[in-house]
Amino acid sequence: MHPTIIALQDAVAKRDETMIAALLAEDVRFRPPTYWATWTGREPVAAVLGHVAGVLSDFRYRRILGDGADWALEFQCRVGDLDAVGVDLLTLDADGLIAEFEVAMRPLKTVAALREAMNARVTTDPRFLDFRAALS
Repeated sequence: MHPTIIALQDAVAKRDETMIAALLAEDVRFRPPTYWATWTGREPVAAVLGHVAGVLSDFRYRRILGDGADWALEFQCRVGDLDAVGVDLLTLDADGLIAEFEVAMRPLKTVAALREAMNARVTTDPRFLDFRAALS
């Protein structure tokens, strides 16, 4: 297994935003399951993923498939009292850093709960005022 994938599992298990940031390419693109938009850049993506770690509970990777640059990490988790399953789709760059990070997740009810919880968190995080301004 690729060292970045091993390190990501450790960072996610520890819920460590700094460890996750170190695995992201400077111009990483993140596509969340909660809306049709793309976050770009190490700092905003690490911040989003840090908040996700605060919302999801009982998170664990069930299967990891991939080789070379392309990886699929199947997971299960909870958002509040709702169960979910999903997959993190990752593409690594030539340096082995995460360049593309897309999440697919179900069921819809849990994704909606995740969106609501994430919106509540990011609206109280002043970093997101700067990040959103950069997106405009």
